[in-house]
Amino acid sequence: MQQHRIIVLGAGYTGAITAGRLARRLHRDEVAITLVNAEPDFVERVRMHQLAAGQDLRPRPLREMLAGTGVVLKLATITGVDVEGRTVTVEPDGGTGTDPAATEQLPYDTLVYALGSGWDDGGVPGAAEHAHQIASRPGALRLRERLAGPDAAQPVVVVGGGLTGLEAATELAEARPDLAVSLVARGALGDWLSEKGRRHLRKVVDGLGITVHEQTVVTRVEADRVITGDGRDIPSAVTVWTTGFAVHPLARATALETTATGRIVVDDSMRSVSHPDVYVVGDAALATGPGGKPLRMSCASGTPAAWLAADVVAARLTGGKLPASKIRYYNQCVSLGRSEGLIQFVTADDRAVDAALTGRLAAFYKELVCKGAVWGVANPTLGLPARRRRIAGAAPRTDRTATGTPA
Repeated sequence: MQQHRIIVLGAGYTGAITAGRLARRLHRDEVAITLVNAEPDFVERVRMHQLAAGQDLRPRPLREMLAGTGVVLKLATITGVDVEGRTVTVEPDGGTGTDPAATEQLPYDTLVYALGSGWDDGGVPGAAEHAHQIASRPGALRLRERLAGPDAAQPVVVVGGGLTGLEAATELAEARPDLAVSLVARGALGDWLSEKGRRHLRKVVDGLGITVHEQTVVTRVEADRVITGDGRDIPSAVTVWTTGFAVHPLARATALETTATGRIVVDDSMRSVSHPDVYVVGDAALATGPGGKPLRMSCASGTPAAWLAADVVAARLTGGKLPASKIRYYNQCVSLGRSEGLIQFVTADDRAVDAALTGRLAAFYKELVCKGAVWGVANPTLGLPARRRRIAGAAPRTDRTATGTPA
């Protein structure tokens, strides 16, 4: 019997966790697990604001993180997915996808789609041309380089008052007190937080000298300013855009059922509602959480979704009992520079409650969360022993059908 071929697309938090957890749930001689990614290193996306502010992050080669698992890491650019023919088209070694002769077809039996998301300029004129983004390592590095230039001590405007915007503005203001940092928020500052959370956020922002423009919408970005909906000009030598995320456009080019924004619709087991051999984890998935609300794009929902998807795939292949879906929220963790933080505790469906942790203890808590997220990628069963099961009806084989180098 041929090995069951599992391909995981994307080696961010959710993709790497899913691949590693599957490798610890299934016998290596019965499955071939291939993890496809364009970069050789794991990217700590939750630290991109630190990278942009000039801090150096520890390199984390994926081969080292996956060592001994048997997962095959294939470095390639994903250029197409044929969910009817069950193949993935890639261009190896980070190609551009424009040379058909250089492409390769990877057949699969089960596909895990974990390509995540990138920044979303919202169609605002000038944003794509003039604004910086920190949703990716290349983007964070470009911003870092811009801020390190000889004329860097100029006005910096962070557009977006969500978690990413707050972390970016406070990190930059703390690391670079020579910068005049402003934050533009569509609503009131931290309007989703509890009263305690809002008070602490305001205290930190004021202490760092950040100018806040509340109830303000940016309608245009120019090289030296942003223009607001009420006609004001806010000087900006460097504009950082953090208003939201957009998923990879690849899914919309497939036969998978997607939303208007390109997220793939899944059931409670993270399985595509249109193609049962496809599972989706991370930001690309539209999954329903507590209260019937869609899970937000975050590690807080992506990591448990990766655990769930891996366990469901393993259970269906081995004839085991399907795990129950229990994805819920507990808190929102916000770093406010290196010495301040905010941990806002929330209900299962992500609504703020009165309890919040603030100050240095919250900063320490957030740092533990970031370190724990990386540890969880290398230890996808959370330190518990591997329990590999046989595929139902499969006979052991030793040949591998996946291409690439085993980790």
